[in-house]
Amino acid sequence: MVNSSEGDSTEATLPGQSGAEGADDAVDARVVEERRRVEAARRIQSLTLMRARIREQLARSSNERYTQLLDLELQQVERDLEALS
Repeated sequence: MVNSSEGDSTEATLPGQSGAEGADDAVDARVVEERRRVEAARRIQSLTLMRARIREQLARSSNERYTQLLDLELQQVERDLEALS
């Protein structure tokens, strides 16, 4: 008899637990979404700084090969920025 009463009390707590888990899932989803937004903002900031650095180096460069390399790098950074926007 003791086992059956323990089983009843366990079953009674399960619906309450699933409700709490649902609330936890909603909070987790918001936290994950906020982290994604922060990471995207950091990535955009990083790419913007890279673009500024590349443009500065292009202005100073006198080596044709290095200039070509910087041009390619700048194009890639601009594509990445466009994809994030």
